[in-house]
Amino acid sequence: PRDSQSLPKFVWRNITFGDWKDERVEDFVIDVPQSVQHNASLWLHTYLTTHRVETGLDAQDAGFTPDSLYHFRKPLTRYIKKPKVIIEKNLLSGEDDADVQRRQAEADAEGDVWLSYWHPNVTLTLVSDPPVMPANGIAGPTARYFTAHPKKRDATGKTGFYYPVIFPNDFWLLRQHMAPINTTTPTLPLRITYHAISSLKFNAFAAFSQGFDEAANKGGGATSADLDEIKRMLTETNPWLLITTAVVSILHMLFEMLAFSSDIAHWRKKDELVGVSVRSIIVNVFVQVITGLYLWDNSEDTSWMILLTQTMGVAIEAWKITKAVDISFIPAPPGSMFPYKVDIKDKHVLSEDEKKTQEYDRLAFRYVSYVAIPLLAGYTVYSLMYETHKGWYSFIITTLSSFVYMFGFVQLVPQLIINYKLKSVAHMPWKAMVYKTLSTV
Repeated sequence: PRDSQSLPKFVWRNITFGDWKDERVEDFVIDVPQSVQHNASLWLHTYLTTHRVETGLDAQDAGFTPDSLYHFRKPLTRYIKKPKVIIEKNLLSGEDDADVQRRQAEADAEGDVWLSYWHPNVTLTLVSDPPVMPANGIAGPTARYFTAHPKKRDATGKTGFYYPVIFPNDFWLLRQHMAPINTTTPTLPLRITYHAISSLKFNAFAAFSQGFDEAANKGGGATSADLDEIKRMLTETNPWLLITTAVVSILHMLFEMLAFSSDIAHWRKKDELVGVSVRSIIVNVFVQVITGLYLWDNSEDTSWMILLTQTMGVAIEAWKITKAVDISFIPAPPGSMFPYKVDIKDKHVLSEDEKKTQEYDRLAFRYVSYVAIPLLAGYTVYSLMYETHKGWYSFIITTLSSFVYMFGFVQLVPQLIINYKLKSVAHMPWKAMVYKTLSTV
């Protein structure tokens, strides 16, 4: 910016190429220019030269040549998209829906707003074992850090040269340490660190930084908070604990998939419904659908992987119902509200054990309803009176999903009662249950 005359300048002398022990630090308090406080950019300009510098660079100095100077710059201001604003209200407050919709429309009309942030640390590294590579071999995330000399060649005239590679390593910077830049921040701290880096680490950090930045900008797969958590875990966690966590995560995904596979295999072979709570399966489908709708309603903060897993769970539970009963739509009797109704029939003539199972299933759900319905009614009243929501749809989905998270264990009770009444657990899908248990350990 033009109002940057008060910004600090400093010189590091005698930087030796290939000195792995050379580490330097400079601390400043920056007087933030007015333009930067109003969303302008502030840049760090770095000049690497073999010419001796006393007070500043001067092209008129004796012995100075353009070939002895390399200029690199990086932005100190970092721009982050402003989170989407969701207007909520208390549904009993009497607030006008039109006013809420108008405020939401105004928030949406802003579009993508980018705000400037400041991180107090800057790490400059010098690649001190530069590789020899073909000109067309410089590509990918490292290409932007290479600057070829426009004229200089070796004796054969076929081999060119590139300037020293200065790499600003921002990989370990966490968003939680960034502060917004505005008129309330007239001064900001800045620490500039220098050290040498190997080409191997340079390539790795450049690739990781670009990958994390693209993932954060695209969203869906992982949020910035998720990526920051990965970085924090890598820096603060004991290596052995980190390895253990990685192994456990892999095993969790493996057992989750094995549980899905075993559950499907169990139900494909099942021809009778002794000991099976069909009502529990139907309730489980409802619970999975509610959870999925809640995740979709808050999809800005939800990973696509979680949404995919949830959808698979709904599909499997719905398929189980078709294995237990036949479901069809038939014309409704005259005078009904809807022209069709759902018709549920058993797939075959029930045996005595299957009839007992259905009887115990009805009995178990009657007992569970005595507890679940008052709890749901009470929580619904509390949520309606004391919490804010985007609208009635969001209220219904959020209330039901919160109730499921708090009292989801209640849906297990009917199956436990059936097992107790039949004095048997032979009908249970044990392999799938073992895998599910292992995936939650």
